[in-house]
Amino acid sequence: MQHDVGDIAIELGETLIQKILSNESLASISVALDAGAPVWYQNQTEGISPLHAAAYMQNFDLAKLLIEKGAIWNTVDYLKITAGDIALSFNNEAIYNLIRDAGIRSELLLGLLEKRPLNDSTLILRADDETASGSIDVFLRSKLKYVVDQYGQNICMLEVDDEEVGVMMGWEKIIMDETVHKLCDAHPSALNLKVLNVGFGLGIIDSLFQSLPSAPTDHVIIEAHPDVLAFMRAQGWYEKQGVRILEGRWQDFIESTDLLGYGGFDVIYTDTFSEDYSDLRQFFEHLPDLLSNEDAVFSFFNGLGATNAFFYDIYTYISGLHLGGIGLEVTWSDVDVAAADEENRWGDSRQYFTLPIYRLPTGRMKLM
Repeated sequence: MQHDVGDIAIELGETLIQKILSNESLASISVALDAGAPVWYQNQTEGISPLHAAAYMQNFDLAKLLIEKGAIWNTVDYLKITAGDIALSFNNEAIYNLIRDAGIRSELLLGLLEKRPLNDSTLILRADDETASGSIDVFLRSKLKYVVDQYGQNICMLEVDDEEVGVMMGWEKIIMDETVHKLCDAHPSALNLKVLNVGFGLGIIDSLFQSLPSAPTDHVIIEAHPDVLAFMRAQGWYEKQGVRILEGRWQDFIESTDLLGYGGFDVIYTDTFSEDYSDLRQFFEHLPDLLSNEDAVFSFFNGLGATNAFFYDIYTYISGLHLGGIGLEVTWSDVDVAAADEENRWGDSRQYFTLPIYRLPTGRMKLM
């Protein structure tokens, strides 16, 4: 966000950026900073900051100095490009890691001090979003529709501010296929799995669980949206053997015998819509009570920041840290989803995953 600045701050900020782009010495730039040049400044023409300029010049020492002086790691220019994106485009690992680590420290500290979700200053995660995309209460009151688009893709869709938003789209089957393989193929309890899935959507992953060589003996699905529940009923999910549908949010059941009465699940997956990272992290905290034993496995739809490689890297790392903090060891597998990134993949829907690689998490309790 561009600050309201006076003429002096504008002059100092423009001078600082020009000094950086002119490759002036670190000593000269330090003098400008000591004179009050604002490290948070963004110029009026392109929206670039001093940290953008330092990344463009591939000047590690300068980027480090700017961050130490308080440069904002996640500032985007008018093209939505961060300094981390610039470092990535140059394949400059040192500067990229420097900015990435500043972001990780910043977001972890904010979460600890303010006890709130990682906030919308990142331009990724929602905060005080009262649309169906950002508020679970608004989402549950919204109207969903199940359609097949003109290209034959199944879509669960809602409208947000006259814009169509895919809650789940058929191309995600690439991700769900690999997720089920990672979770189930070599599981010691493959013949009698107890499975918990939070969030039905199109039913892609639940259908894959049911299509295993041995269908789960217990298959619990938590779903709150009335339109999704009506779709599940019409598709016969309420009559499937071994399937139990809990109508509500996971928070309604998390400490009840509806879940704890199973004695733990062998496989747990979650993919909810309109809940933010704070909700996901709260779900993480319950995993030690929900997983059956040391062989039990967990995964989630890793879509945080998935329209920007730099942000995606940071939030993948943060979620791994949080899972590690509650005793889960996480491995990450790269899934190539570029093949699904065809011209007709999104149709008229807002794009929520635009990267060529999906990082698939698989977690299990650490052995003591």
